[in-house]
Amino acid sequence: MQAVALEGRGDLAEWRDAARALAMAGVGPQEVDWRMAGAASLFDAAAPLPPATRPPPRVPRAFLDLAESVVCHADPGRFALLYRLLVRLQDDPALLSMPADADVVAAARLATSVRRDCHKMTAFVRFRETAGEGGRRRFLAWFEPDHHIVALKAPFFARRFADMDWMILTPRGSAAFEDGVLSVSRDPAAKPVLDDPTDALWLTYYAAIFNPARVKPGAMRAEMPKKYWKNLPEAALIPQLVAQAPARVAAMAAQAALPPPAHHARIQARRQASALAAPPAPESLAAVREAARNCTRCALHCTATQTVFGEGPDRAALMIVGEQPGDREDLAGRPFVGAAGAVLDRALATAGIDRAQAYLTNAVKHFKHEPRGKRRLHATPNAHEVAQCRWWLRQEIALVQPRVVVAMGATAVLALTGQASRLADIRGRLSPFDPGRALLVTTHPAHLLRLPDARRAAAQTARFEAELAQAQRAAQVLPA
Repeated sequence: MQAVALEGRGDLAEWRDAARALAMAGVGPQEVDWRMAGAASLFDAAAPLPPATRPPPRVPRAFLDLAESVVCHADPGRFALLYRLLVRLQDDPALLSMPADADVVAAARLATSVRRDCHKMTAFVRFRETAGEGGRRRFLAWFEPDHHIVALKAPFFARRFADMDWMILTPRGSAAFEDGVLSVSRDPAAKPVLDDPTDALWLTYYAAIFNPARVKPGAMRAEMPKKYWKNLPEAALIPQLVAQAPARVAAMAAQAALPPPAHHARIQARRQASALAAPPAPESLAAVREAARNCTRCALHCTATQTVFGEGPDRAALMIVGEQPGDREDLAGRPFVGAAGAVLDRALATAGIDRAQAYLTNAVKHFKHEPRGKRRLHATPNAHEVAQCRWWLRQEIALVQPRVVVAMGATAVLALTGQASRLADIRGRLSPFDPGRALLVTTHPAHLLRLPDARRAAAQTARFEAELAQAQRAAQVLPA
């Protein structure tokens, strides 16, 4: 029997060096007696290690990640478990992908327990300010972890509290951060006397934000087990706050709703009236375009560069309606000048349509987007934004008097018909719209740009061009 003595305080390198030497010597898992000790020598002198006869063991990265957590567990059998997995991995490299294996299950259970302990440490460490020298403030904290996790979590606190000096003491080691330098000790620490005058302020704040209507004692104990309460100043308030919760909830329910201040109510009423009331209908397309420049009917005007109104002749037999302007359109102030516009231009040319003779517009006149670094990524307008912008679209239709309106995409269909329809069910069909006017639904050119398969993209583009040609023929046939 080969005896191995380890300090066992969460040091992966300590176990790894011993396990590597044992594996290279061909020592089986059943032949190793893993011991917890502070011995100076690694291997028991009575049983010298056999000479190495095998190459160093090879393991997947997932095993090292697992071992880093497992060695921090307080279970004395963790070293034997890891060595057993190490030896088995040499014959079965896919062992860790077998969730029903007993050793894999046991190791995963230990790792989960360590990760939970790490989470509790980040949540329940409470710093108290102590006297210090120089310009940096000094803080001290006491925590009682279940496992050897101080070295594992110390870098987190160093990043989180890099602007102050601090020390975290635990029965399983300590971590100190001073003048930007982090140091970790695995020696047990004694609990210090912690007294902070700001605790009274913290307790007042905690009691004030405690919501009695959302008290769930079982969930509270699951997230904040009682074993941590003795080191949390707010824990002394919890029994009283929980006991008072039913009476406080009843008092809240019995209290009549308070009216908002007069100025709040007036401002809200004015905003609603401004957003919902339709302005008087202008008499010309130029007047509608000018009025739309200052549109505030929905919140999109706050983040867009400008209103992007329709473009084309004052009277046109064919009107094409898209979803909303994109990034390029928002900057240029013109519809369909970006990548989707280039696809549309090619399709119009193939269908024999002169863009200058058609009226092009969008269901929503402001660019809705989400910032991603320096880029602005498209975001689909919601039903409220479509409804608020519908007034402008109806004015365009009334003044341009198209014979055929082409709706490109589901948002355009919603704006024109008020119905959220499945595009595949209505695409390519010419249907009555307004009196003497027809509607044809097709896809949006931006959809063609997103198709990854070249053959499918070509087929969909050809269908798009055919549907535009169908709309052009209908516009020429329908009476003015």
